[in-house]
Amino acid sequence: MSEQNTSPAAPDPEVPQIGPYAPGPAHSGFAAEEIDTSRPHPARMYDYYLGGWDNYEVDRVAAERVIEVHPQVRLSARANRAFLRRAVRELVAGGIRQIIDIGTGIPTSPNPHEVAREIAPETRVVYADNDPIVATHAGARLTNTAHTGFVLGDVRDPEAILAHPTVRELIDFDRPVALLLVAVLHFVRDDEDPAGIIATLAEALPAGSHLVLSHATDEPYEAYEGGRTDEVARAGVQDVYKSATATLNLRSKAGIERLFGPFALLPPGVVRVPLWRPDGAVPGAQELNNTIFYGAVGRKG
Repeated sequence: MSEQNTSPAAPDPEVPQIGPYAPGPAHSGFAAEEIDTSRPHPARMYDYYLGGWDNYEVDRVAAERVIEVHPQVRLSARANRAFLRRAVRELVAGGIRQIIDIGTGIPTSPNPHEVAREIAPETRVVYADNDPIVATHAGARLTNTAHTGFVLGDVRDPEAILAHPTVRELIDFDRPVALLLVAVLHFVRDDEDPAGIIATLAEALPAGSHLVLSHATDEPYEAYEGGRTDEVARAGVQDVYKSATATLNLRSKAGIERLFGPFALLPPGVVRVPLWRPDGAVPGAQELNNTIFYGAVGRKG
């Protein structure tokens, strides 16, 4: 983690302060007892960072431990969500009409299909996540409109996601696709081959497809003179995730660039997420230092 220099950010007015939702329809196929509440889940912790309600006590306790050692985690989560919205908006404006979002997490409006359909109502979107609680909410907030589907799947098994009937029904693999891997690959260990996962997914996508990726880092922001790696904060955060359903695996900017494989980076390349084609004021160097996500978009030639 980068050095801590600011107090926790105020709640983001763009993130709705919503209450719990009723479970999704029966076709989600999961009973409440199938949801693991014995260990924190990264998706539910992320929901807590964003001010959501779809989490359990075990998730809140873990998230508060992260906030204690890295108070800016909420700033990072909001900045990452804003990056996702901008990237989807750009790609759909450029002609993309199909999206696969793997590791989508707890739905937080505006979701990718909502952003996309502001421009192109016919956009088809498939969401995938490995947490059954996401499935229980998918019917209410993700799949309650036409041309939108949900798959319970793990990014570590990309072949299963690609072969899922919902994906095959909604996605035409002869036409370009936007693949979203936003804040998910840092939960994949090196021995689980994150680059290989992307290569497998890329092989199924035609030329003109795009990869939207963000990833956590412990590198200081290169343009901040006071930046340094806060090893105590880093160790504290990683220790929390050791008890979760997935460990946190921070990577360098260079390491994240290598993940893009066959996807050629679009300008401005791999940058702190607020710097990727901003549509408003750009944060100062200190805030960028405390925003732990790199983000970028690549295009398959």
